[in-house]
Amino acid sequence: MAKVLGIGGIFLKSRDPAALRAWYRDNLGLDLQSWGGCQLPATPGSYTVWAAFADDSKYFEPSPHRFMINLQVEDLAGLLGQLRAAGARVLDRGETTDDGAFGYVIDPDDTLIELFEPSPKAP
Repeated sequence: MAKVLGIGGIFLKSRDPAALRAWYRDNLGLDLQSWGGCQLPATPGSYTVWAAFADDSKYFEPSPHRFMINLQVEDLAGLLGQLRAAGARVLDRGETTDDGAFGYVIDPDDTLIELFEPSPKAP
């Protein structure tokens, strides 16, 4: 059975992403990078991403919420198939990058869940 391995990331919308990033950097010591977020240590060989998005970002659509959860998974295709078979709202949206593959599902509270299967080559 395909399953979730851990939290892949926490993504927030902000009225002022630069100020929010600065607050997290200055008050919590996050090592923010030029792309607008940071990678936090997680399970061995993986990381959790934190990032702030602009208020008007469309990335979280069709969710109405100001946050998105990224879950790191094994067997993305298998998990998406399981979700579809269970009647979940799986979006016809996905991508593959050098870091890995992404798929999307909406939970019963209309929260966007980004499912991420790391590439075997990814850090």
